[in-house]
Amino acid sequence: MKTGRRRSASDAKILAAAKELFLADRYEGVTLERIAEHAGVSRQTVYNRFGSKETVFREMTRHHWSAFAGPDRRLVECDADQTAEDVLRSFARSLQRFANETDQIPFARLVVSESRRLPWIADEFYQVGKGPVVEAFAGCLDTLVRTGRLRCADTYLAARQFMGLVQEFLVWPQVMAFDEETAVQPSADMVIEEAVLSFLARYAPAPHGPARPA
Repeated sequence: MKTGRRRSASDAKILAAAKELFLADRYEGVTLERIAEHAGVSRQTVYNRFGSKETVFREMTRHHWSAFAGPDRRLVECDADQTAEDVLRSFARSLQRFANETDQIPFARLVVSESRRLPWIADEFYQVGKGPVVEAFAGCLDTLVRTGRLRCADTYLAARQFMGLVQEFLVWPQVMAFDEETAVQPSADMVIEEAVLSFLARYAPAPHGPARPA
């Protein structure tokens, strides 16, 4: 969307229409004319609001990732009265919800398929979406470390590790369409609980005895 303009109802229609087309026909298969027709607006309206197909795609990506945040707009719930286990489990559920209740799986497939030819698509997907989520989660882990609820020297590394424990089972088999693997994988509840336990086995503060290295 052109700088300085607020998103309107027609913008939302355009972005929703664009998303359907991009997911179905990939980047090169979509034009501003097709987006306008699918959204029920004129091509001039699309051009006036966004200026180019690339801008439409970038704004669509931002709009897609905005669904990750909760009602209070926070990417990660990390309250003072929560245990580390509560925080980890809540975040894992957010990853699961985002994968199951949005177009995250087909969107990730689109990014994987287009990123070699159009590297900026993968960069945009990370910069406006996954990157801020990782940073917010790492910031939450920083808080847990400062308050003695975790022991961890590199919270960014730890954040990526935990996300990997969850997404290796709940996201990537679906993205890569590994039907045989998804058919036999453990339940989401088991994946999340084992991820939490594995993470805490490494990063929970030692209750007694000499401190182990972080």
